[in-house]
Amino acid sequence: MLAFLRRSSRQAALARPESCAIDGAHRRDLARRGAGGHTAVMSGQLDYHAITEAFTRFHAADPEPKTELEYTNTFTLLVAVVLSAQATDVGVNKATRALFAVADTPEKMVALGEERIREHVRSLGFFRNKARNVFLLSKALVESFGGRVPDSRAALAGLPGVGRKTANVVLNVAFGFPAQPVDTHIFRVSNRTGIAPGKDPLAVERALEDNVPVRFQRHSHHWLILHGRYICKARKPRCADCLIRDICLFEDKTA
Repeated sequence: MLAFLRRSSRQAALARPESCAIDGAHRRDLARRGAGGHTAVMSGQLDYHAITEAFTRFHAADPEPKTELEYTNTFTLLVAVVLSAQATDVGVNKATRALFAVADTPEKMVALGEERIREHVRSLGFFRNKARNVFLLSKALVESFGGRVPDSRAALAGLPGVGRKTANVVLNVAFGFPAQPVDTHIFRVSNRTGIAPGKDPLAVERALEDNVPVRFQRHSHHWLILHGRYICKARKPRCADCLIRDICLFEDKTA
């Protein structure tokens, strides 16, 4: 175990610099550009009844929302989410179809090797760093977790390339835990609408946990991310098509 910890620390040191730059830039981007390149718009806080009504409508429109990332098991979900940093789900899916066809377990990914992983994900931004992290996290899963993806936030966040948002996605989607991952879409929608205003991703995560009724928390992040991706867009929100237009506190609604 001590040997593993020493190896993990050394691997983390190798993986961290670029990874931290991505995570740090992502956090700054979230705080600064929550409304798509502009200062994040923080509305007031909606009350319990308004939030309940908003999620009742989201649920009626899409009772079982799903991630748009393609995966076949918990491991491939983890890899897909790691690769999705600063990339679109469409782009990640194009890269992972061939990758997962040859390596859908940590053991197979380690056997594939970092260089060949890199070739599969070359179309993605920061592909060298991402390939390194996928290889190292796969190696850590084999050596420390028997090839299985752990079901705790701390254990997940200890893997190379895995931050709090990625850990929360895996806990929610794979393990059914109502974790609240916050990306740029969720940060923007939560602040604009007044569902869960906060100055940074962690504050929004806490606000979602505190304010979204328990019965909606399992799927709340999917509803918010899809709403942000297709309706409550950063630069040109489609307010006329919004399910919660009459509830939303955003003042600059479009026609």
